[in-house]
Amino acid sequence: MSETIAIVCHQANKALCEAFGDMSHVDWRDAPQWQRDSVIKGVKFRIENPDAPPSANHDSWLEEKRRTGWSYGDVKDAAAKTHPCFVAYDQLPPEQKAKDHVFKAIVAALK
Repeated sequence: MSETIAIVCHQANKALCEAFGDMSHVDWRDAPQWQRDSVIKGVKFRIENPDAPPSANHDSWLEEKRRTGWSYGDVKDAAAKTHPCFVAYDQLPPEQKAKDHVFKAIVAALK
């Protein structure tokens, strides 16, 4: 069940990114395993913490990235493990915050 919800979340996130001009995301079937695992982990977090604010998903994601060696970078680079969203939730631009709201709504609707 978590993987099915993760696929929907991933594809919705891809669509949101494309709407904001970021064409760097690939379909679920082409996503690397580490990225799929990250989305599944986000879904499980949301299922276990349904009343947590949208910022909690970002905080959980940020902690996972920190643990696996990622850091801030102007561009997302999986090889260098850098990401422009490697900042506190309140420092994210509105379109990035919107992704956490959509993620929360999808998990709530499909769990």
